[in-house]
Amino acid sequence: MISALMPTYNRANLAFDHGNGVWLFTEDDRRFLDFGAGIATSSLGHNNPHLCKAIANQAKKVIHVSNLYQIPQAKKLAERLIAISFADSVFFCNSGAEANEGLIKSIRRAQYKNNHPERTDIICFNHAFHGRTLATLTATGNPKYLEGFGPQVPGIKHVPIGDVEQVKRAVDKHTAGFLIEPIQGESGITVVSQDFLKALRQICDENDLYLGLDEVQCGVGRTGKFFAYQWTNIEPDILSLAKGIAGGVPMGAFLAKEKIAKHMTFGTHGSTFGGNPLACAAGNAVLDILLESGFLEHVQETGQFLADQLKQLILIYPEIFSEVRGKGLLLGIKGTISANEIQNAALHQNLLTILAGNNVVRVVPPLIITKEECVEGINRLKTAAKQLSKNLKTTQ
Repeated sequence: MISALMPTYNRANLAFDHGNGVWLFTEDDRRFLDFGAGIATSSLGHNNPHLCKAIANQAKKVIHVSNLYQIPQAKKLAERLIAISFADSVFFCNSGAEANEGLIKSIRRAQYKNNHPERTDIICFNHAFHGRTLATLTATGNPKYLEGFGPQVPGIKHVPIGDVEQVKRAVDKHTAGFLIEPIQGESGITVVSQDFLKALRQICDENDLYLGLDEVQCGVGRTGKFFAYQWTNIEPDILSLAKGIAGGVPMGAFLAKEKIAKHMTFGTHGSTFGGNPLACAAGNAVLDILLESGFLEHVQETGQFLADQLKQLILIYPEIFSEVRGKGLLLGIKGTISANEIQNAALHQNLLTILAGNNVVRVVPPLIITKEECVEGINRLKTAAKQLSKNLKTTQ
């Protein structure tokens, strides 16, 4: 008999009752160190006092009214995001996939309004992940995810990351713009080079195309700057956010320059839940903390410390680990053995991690993590590696 919840997830046999900081607790009070943060979403960890208070206070007043009315909390959050970014306007939705859908629509709409209705194609990149809706599934391009869901959405093509000449050849009279993750998360924490992003920006400028960045996973302070593009000397025309933006409350957004946003007029797009008072109260609470003096510097420093500690593991256990990837607190460690085995061994040490492609284990703890907690996590991963190494020698 099928379960009440559709069997679309391979769920671990774990249920968490409560959390505190970087720790999660089961009903029988087993304590797990959270190096997954709900897939890079619980940016402030668990039971953060400021976030919980903001959500509770807003819930006592009004949770939802719809976008038929003014929402002061959304206006405040949008203004704050604009103040720290390239953007002139923001649209709030519920998820990263929705944010990327809106991004794609906005690029196409702007080209249409600029008298280029033929420009509908979005160039994406191999090994991407942009979501699970039909359009973002096509933009992702992973055959495993596409299987059984019928024809792909037209107007989306893929090219390799890093090959500028192939990108130029892919641009034609139907091209509207690009969509790329500055750091590819799902496919194995692949950092896109600044030179390649700069080349895409130049191609867009020379051909009146739009550069869209997917910062659903790598945005909101995850790399040590609020936006990952801020590590480069370029700006996008439009950008998607989600995951950590509201600390775990479902929320997404896309931010755009006026030249795109001005064409998203009444009736062109919408969302029932997007930007509701509760979600935006949470989003503002997250910004309160992330924008405090020194917080993003803390992410940079702690991220470098954690990356260095992971590299030490490679020196000790080269038969288990081979490479550390990422930036800030968006890290991954590649396995010499199966990443699934590494994740399971870590779980036996009450350490939560997340699998990614290319045999990588993601290490994405809450942004509030301390160096001491990083050391605790490394020690647990070291114990897991020691047991795996012992098992290897036994089977040889």
